[in-house]
Amino acid sequence: MAGLLLSLATLLGLGAGERPTVLVVVGAEGTEEYGRQFRQWAGRWKDACEKGHADFAAIGLDEPGETSDHDLLERRLADETAAGRQEPLWLILIGHGTFDGKTARFNLRGPDFSSGELAAWLTSFERPLAVINCASASGPFINDLSGPNRVVITATKSGFEHNFARLGDYLSAAIGDPKADLDKDDETSLLEAFLLAAGRVKEFYDSDARLATEHALVDDNGDRLGTPADWFQGVRATKSAQDGASLDGLRASQFQLVTGSVTQRLTLEARQRRDELEAAVARLRQQKGSLPADDYYAQLEPLLVQTARLYDEVPPSLPEKNGVRDDESTTEPPTDGPK
Repeated sequence: MAGLLLSLATLLGLGAGERPTVLVVVGAEGTEEYGRQFRQWAGRWKDACEKGHADFAAIGLDEPGETSDHDLLERRLADETAAGRQEPLWLILIGHGTFDGKTARFNLRGPDFSSGELAAWLTSFERPLAVINCASASGPFINDLSGPNRVVITATKSGFEHNFARLGDYLSAAIGDPKADLDKDDETSLLEAFLLAAGRVKEFYDSDARLATEHALVDDNGDRLGTPADWFQGVRATKSAQDGASLDGLRASQFQLVTGSVTQRLTLEARQRRDELEAAVARLRQQKGSLPADDYYAQLEPLLVQTARLYDEVPPSLPEKNGVRDDESTTEPPTDGPK
């Protein structure tokens, strides 16, 4: 069995400590019906982790113990900060939130935590980070958590949208749904899941002619502003909140939980280099209107060439025999797969 796991990790380009971590925090349920829904959403994230070969952990699903969920979360984030890993951490908050006009909080069993408190726990966190707050009144979390190499998604645009939020339902279903793959690259990114989920939230309210009480935002450029889903055409934001401000969406598009076959065969270093090249292309694209055409294409060409060479180096997938890859039929690492 150990050889089989090593073989699979080798095929996926995942070494020790190179698997993303998904930490789901389920808050106080309020009612039994909400509790059933929250557990279902958490279960979908667990299923997506199994498909995506990610580490899954949960707080708030077991019976309460002597240590509060508040302290368990603080300790777990401290451990994740100290681990020295490079793969992303996904922090998923499922539950209810409150806002008193000054402070936004996520409701736990026992003591709650505020957006500022969570930001303090993550001050030294350097790994790629996605914080997805599916609760009501979650908008202010963007203000405190926005930063470099971070994606922050909130179910609401402000703390005053305090009714039960449905984004968590649709997002947990979309994250592993091939139908959410808008750019048809064989994988669903966090951005694509967000766009599909936000669209389904809108459909929910429109179908009953209800006034929408939640408007989700995504922030991944560190400007603390956030972008609503209807500012995107496809997977590209076409509006920004301020003149000259960088657009949200690129970093969120680089977070994939269930990856495609090509990405699975990229090493961690290759994936990081690909993300850097994509970011450089996106920055250049924003400057296109202010650059002479020759200058624009002169800068674009080497970026595209480097990206093409990166993918040229991806080793081929191993053949299957009766639905089983060669590397899965032995306890030894494959001799013809990626090293």
